[in-house]
Amino acid sequence: MKLSEIKEILTKAEGVNFQLENGNMVPEHFHVTEVGIITKDFIDCGGTVRHEKVANFQIWDANDYEHRLKAGKLLSIISLSEEVLGMGDYEIEVEYQAETIGKYDLGYDGKKFLLIPKKTACLAMDKCGVPEEKKKIELVNFASGSVCTPGGGCC
Repeated sequence: MKLSEIKEILTKAEGVNFQLENGNMVPEHFHVTEVGIITKDFIDCGGTVRHEKVANFQIWDANDYEHRLKAGKLLSIISLSEEVLGMGDYEIEVEYQAETIGKYDLGYDGKKFLLIPKKTACLAMDKCGVPEEKKKIELVNFASGSVCTPGGGCC
């Protein structure tokens, strides 16, 4: 989800709630402790130089049980970040504490925001020698008495 998309959702949203992939909800008393830009410059395993920028939201489950973040408040935090940091319409990455800090993509199901776990992947499959995943085919049991005939589609 891009920054422009969350802003549009927040203008109409009644609340701000986050759900993890396992169905658990982030407690309602969470805080957004950071909104910023993460810049990553790196070389992939194939030698290609890459540059990435994402809008980063860090959410934190505090012991402040009376706290409830409203959509308008999050919109104002985003607006301030755009103004002060010069934040563009980047993809959003969310950090949330589990056993360690998890990084998530952000989705929306019409009622709540979804924290979608990020996955690692090779960015240079054609250069680093990892074989392509072989297609799985269905085997037919010819021992069952069926006979393969010309034009029958089994050959």
